[in-house]
Amino acid sequence: MPNLLSLSVSGRESSGNQSESPETITHSPQARHQSEQQTFSLPIDFLPLGQETRTHVSTKVMCVHLDRKEQTARGWACHEDGPLRPIRVHMKLMWPVSEIKRLLGMEAA
Repeated sequence: MPNLLSLSVSGRESSGNQSESPETITHSPQARHQSEQQTFSLPIDFLPLGQETRTHVSTKVMCVHLDRKEQTARGWACHEDGPLRPIRVHMKLMWPVSEIKRLLGMEAA
């Protein structure tokens, strides 16, 4: 069974009449995955860890460094079972840069 998804451009199903032939666009799961990767962008406050001067960073920045999804980080914070623990500042999670560096095997400067 092929794993393809066909979509009708006109939004109508064909009634079997051969004179009406709506254009179809076929997408494979791989093409969908590639288009998702192209829309990825770094957070506006992102800095490489070697240049980072802040003591704590946002969840989005931490997830870019550790290559994790934000929901994973929120789960770590909620269940307190992750490799590092955040602090909470005005309902936001802030993650210690020194611990991110430790996890990545970098020297805590």
